[in-house]
Amino acid sequence: MSTTLPLLDPGRDAPGAGHPTTRPGILDVPPDVLRAWLAGRGQPPMRANQVRRQILANRATSFDAMSDLPKPLRADLAAAFAVFSTRVERHLHAPSDDTHKLVLRLADDRLIECVLIRDDGRATACVSTQVGCGMGCVFCASGLEGVVRNLTAGEIVEQLVRLRNLVGADPGRLTHIVVMGMGEPLANLDNLLDALAVAGDRTGLDIGQRHVTISTVGLPAKIRRLAEAGKQYHLAVSLHAPTDALRTRIVPTNTGTGVPAILDAADEFYARTGRQVTYEYVVLGGLNDDPTHATELARLLAGRKAHVNLIPWNEVDGLPYRRPADADLRHLIDTLRRAGVSVKVRKRKGAEIDAACGQLRRRAEAGLTTEDTEGTEGRQKAEENRV
Repeated sequence: MSTTLPLLDPGRDAPGAGHPTTRPGILDVPPDVLRAWLAGRGQPPMRANQVRRQILANRATSFDAMSDLPKPLRADLAAAFAVFSTRVERHLHAPSDDTHKLVLRLADDRLIECVLIRDDGRATACVSTQVGCGMGCVFCASGLEGVVRNLTAGEIVEQLVRLRNLVGADPGRLTHIVVMGMGEPLANLDNLLDALAVAGDRTGLDIGQRHVTISTVGLPAKIRRLAEAGKQYHLAVSLHAPTDALRTRIVPTNTGTGVPAILDAADEFYARTGRQVTYEYVVLGGLNDDPTHATELARLLAGRKAHVNLIPWNEVDGLPYRRPADADLRHLIDTLRRAGVSVKVRKRKGAEIDAACGQLRRRAEAGLTTEDTEGTEGRQKAEENRV
C-alpha cells in the first residue's frame, strides 16, 4: 500500500524561501551573475560558493537557514531568488521497498517526475530531462502528449537535491544517478552535462561519473557527442528490437536512425570511453520475444562489450501488449547467454506508487489521486519497469 505524504514544501513555504513562480531558482543563476549581484550589495565573491554549498552539501531549504551568511544578505537573497524554482505537487512512498516518487511543479506550471530508489545499500536518483518526450515509444506514458520543452540545468539539479534530502542516515547521500525519467536525455545534452558537473562536484553532491547512467532511445550523433565529452558516464540504449522493421513499430523515431547506426555509435562510445554499453529491451509478449528475435538479438550483440537488461512487460488495460510467457523469457535469456552476451532481468521497483515515468504526472494533471484511479490506470501504467 502506498503512502501519500504531506505536501509542506520547504522550497516554497519556509520563511525567506519565496514563491517558486515569482523568483528565479538560484541554482539556475550563472555564478558570474550571482557574484555581480553580490558585489552590488558589497558582498565578496565567495558568498556565491557559500550559497550553493549550503543547498548542495548542507541541505539548506531556505535562505534563512544559511547561518554562515549575514542576516541582511539572507533577507536580500530571499527577496530576489528562491532556493527551489519547483514545488512538490505529489510525494508518494512505497513502504515495501522504500521507493519515493515526487511530482514537481515547475515555475511555468508544468509537471515533471523523479524517483528515489533504495536497493542493497544504494540510493539512486532517477531524474527527468524534459517535460514530456518526443520519441513516441508505443509503451511509454511519458510521451503521450509529446515534448513540451527541455529542462534547465538548475531544474535537473533540483530533482537531485530534493531526492537527496529524502535519503536517511543509511547511506546518508545519493550514491547513483540514472537519467531515465521523462524525456530523451541526449536531446537536452548540454543542460544535462552542466547538471551532472554540479552533481559530481566534490563540494556538492559528490557523485562519481562511474555512478551515473544516461539512457537514450538511440541518437547516433548525440551518442558521439557524449563520447567526445570525455566523461566516464555509463550509456544505456533503449533497443527493444533486433531489426529495423520491428524496432520502428515499437520506437517510431527509428525511421530516422536505424539499428546499425545506433550500434555503430554505441561501439564508438565504448572505444572512446572504455565503458560497457547496456541495451534495454522491454519484452512484449508475442511481439519481440519469439525464438527468431532471440537469435537475431544474440547475433547482433555477440562479440560486443555489451550488457542486456530485459524488462518483462506487465499487462495494462487498453494497450495491445501482454507479459511474455515464462518459457519465452527463459529462452531469450538462455540464447543470449549461449552467445556470450551478459544479460539480467530488471527488478520491478515502486509499482504501488506508479514509479514508472509519466504515470503520476498524468494523474496530477488530471487532478486525480492514486486512490481515485487504483486498478483502472490503463495507459498511465505503461512501462512499469522503466526505472
